[in-house]
Amino acid sequence: MTPSATDPLAIGTHTVEIDGLVQRYHVHGAGPVCVAHSGGPGISWEYLRMPALERHLTIVYPEPIGTGASGRLPSHPHGYTRPRYSRFLGALVEHLGVSEVRLLGHSHGGFIAQYHALRHPERIAGVILYDSAPLTGPEHAAEAMRQVESFIGRHADHPELPEIVAAFQAIPTISDDTRMTAVTKGVFPAYFADYWGRAEEFAPLRASLRAWHISGLEENLSPHVIDDRADLGSLTVPTLVVVGRHDFICGVRWAEELHRLIPGSELLILENSGHFGHLEEPAAFARAVTRFATTVPSLDTAVNSPDDQLIN
Repeated sequence: MTPSATDPLAIGTHTVEIDGLVQRYHVHGAGPVCVAHSGGPGISWEYLRMPALERHLTIVYPEPIGTGASGRLPSHPHGYTRPRYSRFLGALVEHLGVSEVRLLGHSHGGFIAQYHALRHPERIAGVILYDSAPLTGPEHAAEAMRQVESFIGRHADHPELPEIVAAFQAIPTISDDTRMTAVTKGVFPAYFADYWGRAEEFAPLRASLRAWHISGLEENLSPHVIDDRADLGSLTVPTLVVVGRHDFICGVRWAEELHRLIPGSELLILENSGHFGHLEEPAAFARAVTRFATTVPSLDTAVNSPDDQLIN
């Protein structure tokens, strides 16, 4: 690992070389250190900016390898497995030079966070599994399809719906970065509780989205399937599970299962959010995550307010 020449936690953009590849990351905010791993895989990190949380925590946003200005594997777009991401995550934490970090993983980043916390808990003070799930594969896909069909039914008369349906249908055909970006922008409204009711607010982010094609296959081209259900009972790191009530891809069903499987975990359901609670309900999201990240979680901790509820 080749270190950066500057303070690794100075506000701004940094790079570090890990296993011969450039790992780029961005630092914002002040307070205890939290590494925030974005989702996709292959979505640009900028969508995960959390200014409300940055007022209380130093947030380190990696650009996961294979995306943005970070390096590409020789096997690109294949081989981006959780062990690989975990290796880069661990090396980044070491590079930061702090004794412990909080780890926030959103969506696919949640899969990486739970994998890493299970196998390398020694420097993780707490983990936030944000819109994640205990598994991928047919069961997860079937639930997502059911939720997409529900979304289509609720918005059958919206003029943009045919374009969104076409974007979903195009997902299996993605084979390059241009197509990945177009499809990501196309399906974007379905990830919100009420995108069109707040389109003026969210449309600029949609227009700026960038994405890179990551296949989801091992280097030998076999599917990289996830199922952590048998392991999550051994997770010793304090855990907060966060989910939007209207998240179709990693929804309440999966958050409740994570909460049930992880000993002593806490569950936050954001009632007016889809997949992007940090954008849809930033104050409630930041309040709960800050509380979790800056205190020792306990079984009697609770939040009882109209817009968020923490369940133990």
